[in-house]
Amino acid sequence: MLTLSVTQSAPTSPASSAAPTPESNPWPALWALVIGFFMILVDLTIVTVATPTIIEDLDASVNDVVWVTSAYMLAYAVPVLITGRLGDRFGSKYLYLAGLTVFTLASLWCGLTTTVEALILARVVQGFGAAMMTPQTMAIITRIFPPAQRGSAMAVWGATAGVAMVVGPILGGVLTDGLGWEWIFFINLPVGLVAFAMAWRLVPALPTHEHRFDWLGVALSGVAMFLLCFGIQEGHQMEWAPWIIAMIAGGLALLVTFVVWQRLNRAEPLVPLSLFKDRNFSVSNVAIACMGSIGASFGFPLMLYAQAVRGDSPTEAALLMLPMAVMSIFLAQPVGKLTDRLHPRQVLGFGFAISLVGFLLLLWRLEPGIAVWEIAAPMAVIGIGNAFIWAPTAATANRNLPMHLAGAGAGVFNAVRQVGSVLGAAAIAVLMDARLAHYLPGAAAHGEAGAAKIPDPHIAELFSKAMQQSLWLPAIMYAVGLVAVLFYEKPRHEGFGAH
Repeated sequence: MLTLSVTQSAPTSPASSAAPTPESNPWPALWALVIGFFMILVDLTIVTVATPTIIEDLDASVNDVVWVTSAYMLAYAVPVLITGRLGDRFGSKYLYLAGLTVFTLASLWCGLTTTVEALILARVVQGFGAAMMTPQTMAIITRIFPPAQRGSAMAVWGATAGVAMVVGPILGGVLTDGLGWEWIFFINLPVGLVAFAMAWRLVPALPTHEHRFDWLGVALSGVAMFLLCFGIQEGHQMEWAPWIIAMIAGGLALLVTFVVWQRLNRAEPLVPLSLFKDRNFSVSNVAIACMGSIGASFGFPLMLYAQAVRGDSPTEAALLMLPMAVMSIFLAQPVGKLTDRLHPRQVLGFGFAISLVGFLLLLWRLEPGIAVWEIAAPMAVIGIGNAFIWAPTAATANRNLPMHLAGAGAGVFNAVRQVGSVLGAAAIAVLMDARLAHYLPGAAAHGEAGAAKIPDPHIAELFSKAMQQSLWLPAIMYAVGLVAVLFYEKPRHEGFGAH
């Protein structure tokens, strides 16, 4: 059915597996890729803690600043399906380096902007750079590691995503407090240069092969995602005007058209639907979409609560997430080893269940005047659960796929994660706007959720309720993920269950 499978049965087939020779060591290449991958994922959440400061400095609304993150996510999500194929065609290493260059230069642009509109535009370009990089990291890892080590390597890749989601706000708080919000972007310049030098030297240039690019699929998926996300995020602000409803309906219609076209396309579809015949790949995509949504959504209400209600500085607010980061980092290695031995239903079921418990504890106690430990303890519980989700999901997603579909699988997996992030950010903006409008009419529209503490105790209590209720969105997504991972089947890879 797919030209891809025919192409790779030709002389390029050995290159597709690209198992390293006995004397080669693929781990230095992995660490080189992880630096760049970590940087682009940190930028998904680093803005959240700086939100109140950016609102104040650029005279923006809450919704405007959420778009600073949403624009990045949307520009990241839409091209990521095609950039995976471009890497196969022109070389994964070189597309990664090109994307890293675009991302780093766009980071400089972000830090130099003086209006929220210019910042959003710069973040779009930054997102395109990230979209060029991400599929290459997963595809290169799949090709350079032998099957016996691939699970451990993908566990590192997945753990990097999980740790980056919580390190972002902490790093953002320290930089915003110490140097100004612009430095959450300027920090990418030295990191980008180091990542480029390491990747140039350590990442191998793998053989390439021809592709027929599904440009119609790119257009359909891109326009559908833009219409859906813009409509959802702006709906409350525009009071769900008929044209907003039309945008959302049009996005859904184009999404259905995209799926139908992928099925009818007999050449080489953008998303080979045969991937989803593997149940574990399908379940992993549901799980990672939930985690993308959670990672993009829960930071905004929590950071606004910490700074506007508690009066925390950006650094103090970000440090509330430190227990979550510590547990995720501490458990990454032991959990990674479990992915080769235990049924993914056990590992991820435990992870989602524990994270949900921790999040419900956080929701229960999120009120004005609570002690720091009453936030830190649930965050630690959430961190334990997340450690059992990020790496195992990434390791399980491509485990059963044939090598000739590894690149396509990497593109789909990353696109789905980003789609979840985009929709999560859009939905949390709607919820925060709606709850603030309910409790404090005019606060969201006029940017009154600034960096300063709210002096009136009654208003602080109402603001706290608005943020607390907004956090039900990520709690629900943890519950959805828990149900989804119960449908995992036993992995089929060689050596499963061996000690």
